Amino acid sequence: MDFNVKKLASDAGVFFTRAVQFTGEKLGQSEKTELDAHFENLLSRADSTKNWTEKILRQTEVLLQPNPSARIEEFLYEKLDRKIPSRITNGELLGQYMIDAASEFGPGTPYGTTLIKVGEAQRRLGAADRDFIQSSMINFLTPLRNFLEGDWKTIAKERRLLENRRLDLDACKARLKKAKAAEAKAAATPDFQETRPRNYVLSASASALWSEEVTKAEQELRSAQTEFDRQAEVTRLLLEGISSTHTNHLRCLHEFVEAQATYYAQCYQYTLDLQKLLGRFPSAFVGNTDTPAPPSGGSPAAATIPVIPSLVGPCNPTPSSVGFTEVIPPSSGTRKARVLYDYDAADSSELELHADELITVYSLPGMDSDWLMGEKGNKKGKVPVTYLELLN
Repeated sequence: MDFNVKKLASDAGVFFTRAVQFTGEKLGQSEKTELDAHFENLLSRADSTKNWTEKILRQTEVLLQPNPSARIEEFLYEKLDRKIPSRITNGELLGQYMIDAASEFGPGTPYGTTLIKVGEAQRRLGAADRDFIQSSMINFLTPLRNFLEGDWKTIAKERRLLENRRLDLDACKARLKKAKAAEAKAAATPDFQETRPRNYVLSASASALWSEEVTKAEQELRSAQTEFDRQAEVTRLLLEGISSTHTNHLRCLHEFVEAQATYYAQCYQYTLDLQKLLGRFPSAFVGNTDTPAPPSGGSPAAATIPVIPSLVGPCNPTPSSVGFTEVIPPSSGTRKARVLYDYDAADSSELELHADELITVYSLPGMDSDWLMGEKGNKKGKVPVTYLELLN
């Protein structure tokens, strides 16, 4: 118990000394040991790395999980050292809703069939989203979090120790400076003409005491300088390790970009396949097949394009009857259209399209209302209406 009390008193004395030194430095009344320029640059670089790593980590978490409630839940599971439960993605949930709706509306209807196809695509998109999130969590977020919770905490701890060693060193310097000033004042030549010779004896005794104080202060200064130099070297080595941290984070960043590129490539492929699938089944865009068909020429799609008045051949053209060399549209029955999406021709009777290009389109008697004949250059073929924006 006695030992603990002494240690407590000693620690309180050290804390008070450091507080006095720190206050004096802030008020400009005490000198401060400055670190070299290289060390200051290392400190600045470390602080910048920590601050930007925190911002990148937080924003990446928002990107991967926009729901703040879900992020808080994951944070609590992580702090409690428990496994985060598997959570269905929004795409998977949407796809399931579409499939369930198709079951209720009737999977054999055009709307139900399309809902099933789109729902399956949404589930694949959701699965790709899940894989991307897991890959990013492991290969990108975890290394950033390990740096902040591991390496940076060690660096911060050693920096606090270095600051304490510096305060102790500057306090010893101030104590030695005061002791030397007092010794010089006590050692000044006394006035032998004084009427009280006893003052000379007291002055000599004070000079000896201050000499001992100077010797003690010099020993404390040497010890404090040694501790400061040792701690400065330890801190310097840790700060120089920030370069290795940057190299590690660079590798993780490459892996994150690769995972992101794979994810978006999968999404593009899934949606492109779905788009082609829907484009090759135009009946999916027609209304309920149970309702009577409108009169010939009365469909909304056909009304937007002038119909050619006559055509040599059967009313329901076959691929050969609408061949590229046999279709000759009149100049008054054509319109311009802008292509909205890329479209790969399924066979020789269809025309391949590329987004944003302009083509000439026209309708043929007997053609399905969801298709038009298209021309670009010397090429002709059927094109789906849903891929076009008709221009005036």
